Amino acid sequence: MDRFKIRTDLALEAKESFEEDNVEIRGVKIEETFDEESEVQTTTVVIETENGAKSMGKPVGTYITLEAPSMDFPDDAYHEEVSKILSTHLKKLIDLKEEKSILVVGLGNRDVTPDALGPDVVGNLMITRHVVKEYGTIPFGQDTIHLVSSIIPGVMAQTGMETLEIIKGVVHETKPDVAIVIDALAARSTKRLNRTIQITDTGINPGSGVGNHRNGINKESLGIPVIAIGVPTVVDAATIVNDTMENLITAMDESDRMKNLGGALGTLNTAEKYELIRELISPHLNTMFVTPKDIDETVKRISFTISEGINMALSQS
Repeated sequence: MDRFKIRTDLALEAKESFEEDNVEIRGVKIEETFDEESEVQTTTVVIETENGAKSMGKPVGTYITLEAPSMDFPDDAYHEEVSKILSTHLKKLIDLKEEKSILVVGLGNRDVTPDALGPDVVGNLMITRHVVKEYGTIPFGQDTIHLVSSIIPGVMAQTGMETLEIIKGVVHETKPDVAIVIDALAARSTKRLNRTIQITDTGINPGSGVGNHRNGINKESLGIPVIAIGVPTVVDAATIVNDTMENLITAMDESDRMKNLGGALGTLNTAEKYELIRELISPHLNTMFVTPKDIDETVKRISFTISEGINMALSQS
């Protein structure tokens, strides 16, 4: 069944695939909340056991998904609300009661717009480590402040090095307490493109969403806690066709003349339909990834929202 797995980086979508098949996942806890004022749906998936991790295809840990339907629109007030919610969840995953040294890593390729989220987030951050090292906390008017540093390691095609190798070198020299990594993700559903933020304490595998499997950046590889923040900016072609097929089947079921055909296709489960689509569109389209036409402005907007959320979480009152 490995070849039937639909490509997604979101634990929420992995959970949904089990719901479609009416399968209960042991070792996985799910909690959902909805903020009526901001219209943000928060789903927390906690994978507690190795059995649950194997079923979900994700490491043991906590995955918090924020679904903000208006996040791809230029509404400053709305984005500020999303930043506040993101800040709240970051504080739950990182103990910020005492002064911490935090390394923020912007993963991705700045020259490829859908992959520029990480570098753009780092570009908007409030970096404090060098100031505190040189002048102490006086310039900030606070007794304590977190030491925030950042790095944009690029991608292997640019550096000739594994991203993990670069980050490990920085961690060895600067000795941060926590790393926050930001990366663009791939989604299974087009409705979640640029409208979803995933926060997890399990780290990340750069490039996994588009089939480029690099070494994992996590607590095991770096020796410090790693918080990953990601936004899905691309879907593969098979996903788009799959969404279209779902709508077609629904329309067929509502038509007396086409009901039998729609019923036959409807007997296939999600994985089988996805695999059928991949075979039909191969060999030319099954490795194609698609992103919205306004992705450049959207990435700039969302990257600022995420950076503000991080700045809020790491600022001391």
